[in-house]
Amino acid sequence: MSGQFQVAFISSEALKEYRKLDGSTKRLVDVAISRLKTRADEIGEPLKGSLSGCKKLKWRSAGLRMVFRILADGTVEVVEIVAIGPRDKDAVYKEAEHRIKRHGKEE
Repeated sequence: MSGQFQVAFISSEALKEYRKLDGSTKRLVDVAISRLKTRADEIGEPLKGSLSGCKKLKWRSAGLRMVFRILADGTVEVVEIVAIGPRDKDAVYKEAEHRIKRHGKEE
């Protein structure tokens, strides 16, 4: 079911998180974003609970998590990056939950 996906950020806050990443960490995320453009439906680990419908990518060595979800508007599938950050005390998941509530379940 792989295809072409457009990648977007759920909010300006998520884009700021991406822009604040240091060089080596940003390169890791850039590689993941390029993979999302072609294989978003095949990669990532599904999340549960209030973040069901979202998936995560993780980089253990960097201690980094990225939460994303796939939206379809009928013709185009969009991968929406919800949050990028450290797993520390589940902060990235709490922020992702907050953003989804604020920006709606499906946009």
